[in-house]
Amino acid sequence: MKMIITALAFSAMAILIQAAGPRYSDWSEPVNLGPVINSAFSDRHPAISKDGLNLYFTSNRPGGYGGDDIWISHRERVGDAWEPPQNLGPNINTGGTEYAPTFSRDGHWLSFISTRADGYGGEDIWASYREHTHDDFAWQPAVNLGPMINSAYDDGGPTLVEDDDAGIVTLYFASNRPGGPGDFDIYTAVMNPDGSFGPPTLVPELSSPGRDTRTAIRHDGLELFLTSNRAGTVGALDLWTSTRETTLEAWSAPANLGPIVNSTFNDGAPALSSDGETLFFYSNRSGGYGGNDLYMITRVKLHGRDQ
Repeated sequence: MKMIITALAFSAMAILIQAAGPRYSDWSEPVNLGPVINSAFSDRHPAISKDGLNLYFTSNRPGGYGGDDIWISHRERVGDAWEPPQNLGPNINTGGTEYAPTFSRDGHWLSFISTRADGYGGEDIWASYREHTHDDFAWQPAVNLGPMINSAYDDGGPTLVEDDDAGIVTLYFASNRPGGPGDFDIYTAVMNPDGSFGPPTLVPELSSPGRDTRTAIRHDGLELFLTSNRAGTVGALDLWTSTRETTLEAWSAPANLGPIVNSTFNDGAPALSSDGETLFFYSNRSGGYGGNDLYMITRVKLHGRDQ
């Protein structure tokens, strides 16, 4: 009987681990993406495609349309060297500032921040659609997400989370609108059946009196990475992480990724690969090629269900 109970307890633990998603090793030390990606200018705010072959990022290097533009670098296979970046063109970039790109899970939508005309505040969230997900220069002219999401203040750092089980798509974003505890805070809004979004809601467990911006969320919705300068930072802006057991629960109190990952400089704008094993971010730590450089850290999946 004792053996049966022990076996049942072990099975229950295995089910709990499965429900909570995969488990991983510790993160590696950061690796600079090198001089093909990074320039003498500011290169920051990465986004990685689901297949891991296209890296989008923000740069103010020469050859753009405005102050900061969104650029793309391609590689033929994961592990190959990145090709020289190209500007995404005038359907995405303008004479204003465009940055912080993020993909929808299916790769058809690109959301980003822009200061272009016809917005509702200083920075707004815009989105562009493409029919062919392997054509990175087929993005249609961007549309503003509208006054339900965008305010008279700065709204940005979009991240889309698609809960397949519940059939819910949630937009996470940062805003310095009134009503939060600090500088920038984290909000969510649920997508309606017609593609519009409902009213934003503050996420109190992810927001602090400090600056909380730019999230990256594992596609099962159970692990989140956050940029923050809240109390406990190693430097200025740091990378933090939060988890939850199910998508119906609140996020845990964010934990700092620690001094192996974070430096005494700015480290932020995380972008997580589809398999959850690589995190891209920017930093202005010493030893780079310009004002901000792109870095990556890696980990190995130990057990748990696949993404």
